Amino acid sequence: MLIHREWQHPTLCSVPLNLSKMPSRDYLGLKPILANNVYIDPSAQIIGDIKIGANSSIWPLVAARGDVNYIRIGENTNIQDNSVLHVTRPLPNKKDGFALTIGDNVTVGHGAILHGCTIKNHCLIGMGSIVLDGALINDYVMLAAGSVVPPGKQLDSGYVYLGSPAKKSRELKKTEIAWIEKSAENYVKLKNEYLAQHDSL
Repeated sequence: MLIHREWQHPTLCSVPLNLSKMPSRDYLGLKPILANNVYIDPSAQIIGDIKIGANSSIWPLVAARGDVNYIRIGENTNIQDNSVLHVTRPLPNKKDGFALTIGDNVTVGHGAILHGCTIKNHCLIGMGSIVLDGALINDYVMLAAGSVVPPGKQLDSGYVYLGSPAKKSRELKKTEIAWIEKSAENYVKLKNEYLAQHDSL
């Protein structure tokens, strides 16, 4: 049975926006809901029980399927090209299954796979990384490109992780923390340019 939960976000619209110009599909009556100023590239696929917070962006060829569980994406977060977002249905030993939750000010690099995991705020997920069911990435984590976070693993706040399986490498530098914030800001600016162009068509 499909699980549907309400997600409260201070700037999330209570009803779906008009998505006629953006690619989205419902699944068993569950439709994606976007907050203000969200950009979804026309080549992306956004399906089912997905809610996306204000000023976030979904880039070319992203596949996000909120069908057998839900996906929640916070504010000022960018999901870059060719990334895959999916979930796990309820299981006999895990009655809620594994939903996917991504927080605020997160950068998800090109080609990442995020499956039934939780990524908190102010994180950078490197290109080609894989994060699996039940994994938890806490605030202010940088996951190096190509890393794999196994099911159920927790990454501590304030560190760089790398490898397969991902292991703690060192503490984040102040410059890297600043870059995580700057990356999110840059993508908000970039998606605003795309939205302006999109609205003029």
